[in-house]
Amino acid sequence: MKRRAWLLGTTAGAGALLVGWVAMPQRSRLGLASMMAAGEGDIALNGWIKILPDSRVVLAMPRSEMGQGVHTALPQLAAEELDVPLSRVQIEQAGWDAIYGNVAMLEGNLPFHPLEAEREDGFGRVKAGRWLVCKLARELGLNATGGSSSVADAWDVVRFAAAAARACLVGAASLQWKLPAEDLRVAGGVVSHPSGLSLTYGELARSASATPPGSVVLKDRSQWRVIGQPAPRLDLPGKVNGTARFGLDVRVPGMRFAALRLAPMLGGEPGRIDAQRALAMPGVQRVVTLPAYGGSTAGVAVVADSFWRAQQAAQAVDVDWIRAPSAVDTQQIDASLRDAVVRRDGYRFYERGNVEQPAPAGSRTIEAWYSAPYLAHATLEPMNATARVSDGRVEVWAPTQVPQMCRAAAARVVGVPEDHVDLHVTLLGGGFGRRLEVDYVAQAVRVAMDVPGVPVQLIWPREEDMRHDFYRPMHVARLRAQVSATGEPVALEIKSAGDAISPRWMERGLPSLSGPIDLPDKTASEGLFDQPYGFPRQRMEHVFTHSGVPVGFWRSVGHSHNAFFTESFIDELAEQLQRDPVEFRRLLLKDAPRHRAVLDLAAERAGWGTRPPAPGRALGVALHESFGSVVAQVAEVSIDRGLPRVHRVVCALDCGTVVNPQIVAQQMEGAVIFGLTAALYGRIDIRDGVVQQRNFPDYPMLTLPAAPTVETYIVASERAPAGVGEPGVPPIAPAVANALFALTKQRHRSLPFAL
Repeated sequence: MKRRAWLLGTTAGAGALLVGWVAMPQRSRLGLASMMAAGEGDIALNGWIKILPDSRVVLAMPRSEMGQGVHTALPQLAAEELDVPLSRVQIEQAGWDAIYGNVAMLEGNLPFHPLEAEREDGFGRVKAGRWLVCKLARELGLNATGGSSSVADAWDVVRFAAAAARACLVGAASLQWKLPAEDLRVAGGVVSHPSGLSLTYGELARSASATPPGSVVLKDRSQWRVIGQPAPRLDLPGKVNGTARFGLDVRVPGMRFAALRLAPMLGGEPGRIDAQRALAMPGVQRVVTLPAYGGSTAGVAVVADSFWRAQQAAQAVDVDWIRAPSAVDTQQIDASLRDAVVRRDGYRFYERGNVEQPAPAGSRTIEAWYSAPYLAHATLEPMNATARVSDGRVEVWAPTQVPQMCRAAAARVVGVPEDHVDLHVTLLGGGFGRRLEVDYVAQAVRVAMDVPGVPVQLIWPREEDMRHDFYRPMHVARLRAQVSATGEPVALEIKSAGDAISPRWMERGLPSLSGPIDLPDKTASEGLFDQPYGFPRQRMEHVFTHSGVPVGFWRSVGHSHNAFFTESFIDELAEQLQRDPVEFRRLLLKDAPRHRAVLDLAAERAGWGTRPPAPGRALGVALHESFGSVVAQVAEVSIDRGLPRVHRVVCALDCGTVVNPQIVAQQMEGAVIFGLTAALYGRIDIRDGVVQQRNFPDYPMLTLPAAPTVETYIVASERAPAGVGEPGVPPIAPAVANALFALTKQRHRSLPFAL
């Protein structure tokens, strides 16, 4: 009885704290000037904006640049509100305060149907859930670049910070001239008055730092001069002239190089190690045993005076490898996933009506199974990090999407507080989700511990990178539709199976937040439970599995394969019902006008139904929403020497307000190439625990001569910005599959097509 009373008292106290926390206002993300690094002569006006003596603007940059253009788009937001040319805005790495956390990314992980909020009146379940998660995200302050969320997250906070800085500058001039602030104007980094008085931002910055911003008003859309314009990318000159610094470009005086060699089989580890031959080789300094940091496989690393010597020596180390207790095999995993769909209950992500209701007289059921393989990230820049450990402090240079998590991982390895770790984020030579992991940083720090005071650059050879990735999970799905005797859609049931990514990722990188119980992972079913088609009765469920293969976030995550499942199956239904694929989709989108508008634009620009493709070619269409953006693609396909050849892709999208249309077009083009590569060739096979693919010859990329022409058309919108970096990936595989069916009358239900 006493114990029960104690438990009740504890619960009541926790409940009171929770209620009190919820009742508190959301934490401000404006921040204090002290949160920005102090430099000679520069003046910070809040946690995001500094003014230099020559009136240039410095923006704190919490997001990583991996080709998505965020180092240009976010400065555009600041340039707009501060009325300065984009060329006058520069960036510096943000600090570690919670104001720089990515709120939009965590909000995007909520498992709500995208049409629910639009149908919801007042402050209902969806809006309440989003408010609570955003509040929690502000407290956590997780700094991560992912989920196509960088611009969406910065949209309010960066514009408000820049507008607040502008208000401080105008206020300082107003006080100095004793003139009303509303009579002053701002242009080109100068505050002026019609009388001829003027002061530059640099001249006003110090007094502005002591001037409260007062009421902050964002500029009206009609006043925008930078947002919405196709501005050149700020990171482009350095990438052209070679001054841009990626992880592999880091050079520090006295630096040594380390090459990695991991156990050949997933989950293996080194047993007996004989390093005598390797240590006798020229330039070799150390052989270091590496445990399985951050979910990676254990192995060894060799430190030498050049990477070439380190790599040669790593292969000379004689190791008896110990296999994991159970070896995984992709053929067995595929069979177990199909069995799970049939025999196991799944988590129900979405239900509408009752799919168990007896079918109307004369109706029929159409069923199909679809599957997608494991995929590697295959970033052009392999995994690498540079680290130096000296006198209880750690310095790290890393191409990472999660700087906070890397900092924490480095601190754990050395056993020091996080504030003893200095982390420099470089440009990323491709991220795609692979650099949401911390394994390679932890390994670099561990190697550096063996050579105190010496900076060491650890590089993964391509073969290790390919065979020890955190792969996109293998998934299978059974799709079943019921149609009436007159061909009207009645019900849609989708049941899928595959590993969950988020719990495994949290175990690896956020051990303090992860727990022993797997929570339903939205990424497993995204693109299935949240599809927009208006079947009166629907049920979408997923069976979570744990195959033992290391899985991670891959560009567009679950949407990357689930769009292939749903959009191919919608085409199957259209064919079975003898309907045009575009018109059939329009029928199902009666309650989704935004999606229908995007579909119509893509079809019109592709000449669907009005301009027949050239002889030997066919068109295929797909429509998909992900990360808040709706994308439709029409692919024009032929068969070239027995293999699919994609000649043209027409891409239409609604991504909300567009900050830089040129970057949007670039991202759609890159996404099509990325997704098409996976659709045609991508596959990771595992036999007896060993990944069979080793390098690009057996994990091919799309070549330049085979790349299609990509046309991008953007639907005008006044919504807040949505994702751009990933939404172009999901539709390309089903668009090509549907074109192949139109061309050959053979249905592709598994990926890839060309192997």
